[in-house]
Amino acid sequence: MTVREIRLYGDPVLRTPCAEIEKIDDGVRALVQDLLDSVALPGRAGVAAPQIGVGLRAFSYNVDGTIGYVLNPRIVEVRGEPQPTGEGCLSVPGLWHDALRHPYARVEGIDLDGAKVVLEGEGLMAQMLQHETDHLDGMVYLQRLAKDERAKAMRAVRESDWF
Repeated sequence: MTVREIRLYGDPVLRTPCAEIEKIDDGVRALVQDLLDSVALPGRAGVAAPQIGVGLRAFSYNVDGTIGYVLNPRIVEVRGEPQPTGEGCLSVPGLWHDALRHPYARVEGIDLDGAKVVLEGEGLMAQMLQHETDHLDGMVYLQRLAKDERAKAMRAVRESDWF
């Protein structure tokens, strides 16, 4: 079991859009195992590859007792007006803010065999799909906060003991 260290806000890998996975090889298989091991810890709904220092489009999830992964995910559908949703991030420890999220999301990608994967849902699943896909696009949830809330969050980041 390899639980990888989570990269923290300020690390350039978190602001860099990830590359598509073009070839599924032993390196990608090892990445998936590390993502699965890293998301299995209590309190974790998702871990994106850049959070463990890898700039590839992949994430793992742990929602309602189901653990899995998806490679090259893309959001293909969202439904409903974005709503303020309480959210935190392993890369921004100790902070919790309302980010704007759609109540439903659908992601399509592939698995290690190249077969199509579809993940969709409401509530925590929708939030996780949007959050982790944002990571793969080089975005941290703080960028989804309203202007005043973001200013407060950034002040808290600067004052934190980990930044």
